[in-house]
Amino acid sequence: MALTRRQRELMEFLTGFIEKHGYNPSYDEIAAGLGLASLATVHKHIQALEAKQYLRRNYNHSRSLEVGERYIAEEKARKPLAEGAVPLLGRIAAGAPVEAIANRDELHFSDFMGNAETFALEVRGESMIDDHICSGDFVLVEKGSSAHNGDIVVALLDNSEATLKRYYSEPDGRVRLQPANAAMAPIFVDPADLQIQGRVLAVMRKY
Repeated sequence: MALTRRQRELMEFLTGFIEKHGYNPSYDEIAAGLGLASLATVHKHIQALEAKQYLRRNYNHSRSLEVGERYIAEEKARKPLAEGAVPLLGRIAAGAPVEAIANRDELHFSDFMGNAETFALEVRGESMIDDHICSGDFVLVEKGSSAHNGDIVVALLDNSEATLKRYYSEPDGRVRLQPANAAMAPIFVDPADLQIQGRVLAVMRKY
C-alpha cells in the first residue's frame, strides 16, 4: 500500500509542522499548507492514510492527527546509515543457540569503517566470558563464509540457529564450536549443517 504523491506530501507536511510548532496542524492548516481549496479533499486523504496505518486520529481533540508507527518505521528504514555506522542486525547467542532474528538499527564504529562487509550483533549468554565477551556486549563482525582454527565466529546451525563460538576443525571431519566457559561443553557439528556467517573483529561494551 504505497503512498500516492499527495498522501506523501500530506505526511511530510504533518511531520514538518509538528517538528516546527510542537503540536499537530488543524485541517484548515493542512489545506492551506498543501494548497487545497476543499476540506473534503483533506478528509479523503486523511481517511486513506488512516486506513493504511500511516496516521491516527484522536477523536477527542481538535488537533487530532498523530503520525503512525508504520510511517515512522518506514522513514527510519529509508534513511541511509550515518557516516561511521554499521547495521545492528539482531542478537546472537553466547550460550545455547537461538533463532536468528534480523532487525534494522545501527551502531557507530568509526575506527573500523572502510569495510562495507561489517555488521554488529548484541551478545546474549555467558558461553564466551573467558574471552571477555559478556552478555550485553556488542561484537563487530566481518562477513565471510570461512574461518581458521581459533577464530571467534558467528555460526549458523541448520539454517535457523545462530551462535557465537571459537571455530576448530576436528581430525574426524567434524567442526567443534568451542565456548570460552569451562562450565559449558563444545558443540560438534557436521560441516554440511554449518554456515559461517562471519568472524569477530572487535567487542564493545556499554557501562
